[in-house]
Amino acid sequence: MHKRRIVSAAAVVALGLGLSACNGDDTDPAAKESPQASAPAPSAPSEPSAPSSESPAADGDDAAAGGEGDATAPGAELKVGDRAVLPFAYTSDKKGTIAVTVTAIEKGAEADMAAFGDKAKGMTPYFIKMKVENVGGTDLSYASLKLDGVLEGGAGTGIVLIGDLPGKCDRESAPREFTTKGASYETCSLTATKGAPVTAAQFDEGDAYSDSPVVWTN
Repeated sequence: MHKRRIVSAAAVVALGLGLSACNGDDTDPAAKESPQASAPAPSAPSEPSAPSSESPAADGDDAAAGGEGDATAPGAELKVGDRAVLPFAYTSDKKGTIAVTVTAIEKGAEADMAAFGDKAKGMTPYFIKMKVENVGGTDLSYASLKLDGVLEGGAGTGIVLIGDLPGKCDRESAPREFTTKGASYETCSLTATKGAPVTAAQFDEGDAYSDSPVVWTN
């Protein structure tokens, strides 16, 4: 199991860099390193998605491509620009089906990480940009989704970042109107590495996808 380094934004008010706690509440920024611990999640802990007539293990190219009525199969390998239909649980009350299209995986500069303090020295950030759609038409207002970075070769980054980089990678929550089928918004997940480049992004939320994530590669 890969050790994970947790880095949060430094407490510099002028930077406007906040930390996201569960359900989007702000907490005091603090840089910390805990190789064995998990970071305070920006979103509520994942829960098993509600039973559905749509099987996440659907067969065929349509499932891998994320057709309107089929959930994308666990372990599907997609390209940036492809759309995946996924079961999603933000809280016990906010569950549904979303579609995620990764639109870009962009490399930032090491200097961008200055706001995260000394523990971020030597890290190169990557910006995973995506479009999120409400496919099931359930109330997912204010829900938040984060994709993880994947290194060249398939390993995880081992780094958890709490916060974002305003103007470069803004993590947005779903708007209040994200309650109907077809509603959409755009957001960005921040990841970083000290070694191999980030070449892919993955969705690994829920029982079906925790061991077999959906992966988008450049």
